[in-house]
Amino acid sequence: MFLKKFEVKDKTALVTGAGKGIGKASAIALAEAGANLIIISRTEKDLIAVKNQIKKIKRKCNYFVCDVTNLKEIKKIFSKIPKLDILVNNAGTNRPEYFTKIKRKDMSEVVDLNIKASFDIAQLATKIMLKSTNRKKGGSIINISSQLGKVGAPLRSVYNMTKFGVEGLTKGMAIDLAKHNIRVNSVCPTFVETPMVKKFFKDKNFKKSVIENIPLGKVATESDIASAVVYLASDAASMITGSSLVIDGGWTAK
Repeated sequence: MFLKKFEVKDKTALVTGAGKGIGKASAIALAEAGANLIIISRTEKDLIAVKNQIKKIKRKCNYFVCDVTNLKEIKKIFSKIPKLDILVNNAGTNRPEYFTKIKRKDMSEVVDLNIKASFDIAQLATKIMLKSTNRKKGGSIINISSQLGKVGAPLRSVYNMTKFGVEGLTKGMAIDLAKHNIRVNSVCPTFVETPMVKKFFKDKNFKKSVIENIPLGKVATESDIASAVVYLASDAASMITGSSLVIDGGWTAK
């Protein structure tokens, strides 16, 4: 029998930015694959809705309302987590602007969330994994990056900077943690049909330019990304670490 199971039965997974978009889809997909969830977001209403969907799948789900850039509050939350097998480091943002017009405040907020908070969350999660899982079982950390962690794009220089940073963080972590059998990978989506992207797509010219840049001629769905997350979290990906799974419809192949 060569096919490994694409499941994460009875594992504990933590997902940040889980109230909407890729985070929400990833949390629900992991529950469908058998995991119990811990979900974090700034908006309680969104978290309750996700928790209710996970309960229908008959998996456990705890939620915490928190801004992940608040390190003091994040440390409190992680001190309450006894066991962790999977981290989906998803919370992130973007403030599109031409390079010379970028305000320092906007740059700092994007860096604080996309880089600093991602680092802090990953470090705290790793410490729990090292205490709560044995080497044979290991763990899986999935950093949600972007195709713009691979190539540049107009009005996206700060976002580019942070997502290239996530790619570097992923590789460095993978090397340090391999001896503990904790795998670290990134998922690099193209534009995905999330609430945030739908706002950008109100500009019809922008939407047209995006579609024209994707050889497959379509944007990704949330389930496209969530399926990749489950794969990387599962034993089916047990030999994959320090890699990027690029889900871009061919954008970066050009």
